[in-house]
Amino acid sequence: MRIGVLTSGGDCPGLNAVIRSVVHRGTDVHGDEIIGIEDGFLGLIEGRSRPVSHDDVTGLLTLGGTILGSARVQRERINQAVDNAEELARNLGIDALIAIGGEGTLTAARMFSDAGLPVVGVPKTIDNDIAATDVTFGFDTAVHVATEAIDRLKTTAESHQRVMVVELMGRHTGWITLTAGMAAGAHGILIPEKPFDIEAVARMIEERFRRGKKFAIIAVAEGAKPAPGTLRFDHGEVDQYGHQTFGGIGNRLAGELEGLLGKEARPVILGHTQRGGSPTAIDRVLATRFGWHAVEAVHKGAFGHFTALRGTEIQLIPVSEAVAGLKTVPQDRWVESEAVL
Repeated sequence: MRIGVLTSGGDCPGLNAVIRSVVHRGTDVHGDEIIGIEDGFLGLIEGRSRPVSHDDVTGLLTLGGTILGSARVQRERINQAVDNAEELARNLGIDALIAIGGEGTLTAARMFSDAGLPVVGVPKTIDNDIAATDVTFGFDTAVHVATEAIDRLKTTAESHQRVMVVELMGRHTGWITLTAGMAAGAHGILIPEKPFDIEAVARMIEERFRRGKKFAIIAVAEGAKPAPGTLRFDHGEVDQYGHQTFGGIGNRLAGELEGLLGKEARPVILGHTQRGGSPTAIDRVLATRFGWHAVEAVHKGAFGHFTALRGTEIQLIPVSEAVAGLKTVPQDRWVESEAVL
């Protein structure tokens, strides 16, 4: 078979490990030809692709980013392409497609699959917000980077008796912030799932100072929002791709806390640092397993499904379950985090 593979959405540690696994499993076991589609669905629409062989994937296991590239595509253009799904596949000469990406990518994969293009999905997101899978690759690496950053910031915060506000990725869900905040012992964890009261945060910090602790670390997800009737803050508008833009909560929090406490507060925005670099061992293994099972799904004809981790097993789940809704942090998890702050 000729199997196309593309990576779409934001880059993520482990993408190259999936591509490598698809090539090894497809060519070595099934005798497939793997066709790499450049720049995600944009390359599918524009017919840009190239064969990907063993030589192309040598050394990819540890490499961040994606050798195939990624690009955003406006929804209108995706909708138009779906109407010509089978023609696009013929133009590229592929029998099936493995689409690696997050919620937006899997939504598009479902549309193309329904339109007659045989598609298998592989879930990818550092935010860990894909429903129907216990975890996605890239999440562990992002948490590791965020945890190390908070660990490092603790020493400088204590030395200068500062409040450090660390803004982490997480537009709609707080998995990175919750996990890294707990792992690093942040003194406050603010996530989108639980709107915060800025005065309550200030009181918590003041109590720390009264107990002789002369510094504090507040971990905040970029999508965190104030409770109604408290701090006025609006996130960004919707961009041309239909995504709400986020940013600025870390800077705003630091400024407000400095005014309320009369103590120096500094914002630290990790941003895309969390996306880059070499994936952790956990992410390399999960990405490799996802690639292996994606190829097997193609040969089973399990189109319209995606690879999901359930416990310790990889299962094939209908893509419709992946895009039914975001996996948010449940109340019992953020209650646990409050108990150990």
